[in-house]
Amino acid sequence: MGIMRRRARRRILVAGAAGGAVAYHAGKKRGQAQEDEPPADEPTAAAQPSTDYAPAPPEDTGPDAADIDQIQKLAELHQSGALTDQEFTDAKAKLLA
Repeated sequence: MGIMRRRARRRILVAGAAGGAVAYHAGKKRGQAQEDEPPADEPTAAAQPSTDYAPAPPEDTGPDAADIDQIQKLAELHQSGALTDQEFTDAKAKLLA
């Protein structure tokens, strides 16, 4: 085979490889673009309600059993005279806060 035929073959192969590479990258870009777009039957992100908000604060359930027991002990001390009215109300307010 002559040198001219080899060069012609090489040109064809190189041109085919270059064209194949261009087609490959174009297809890859098209595939990525389709992944980024939502399907037609799904609503877009703008139509969906936003869920970025702070969680609701915990509900005030009132005093638990331990607090009630403490208040009863404080009431007994208050009735026996060990605690003044002011001390009793302050301690009870602390427990209920």
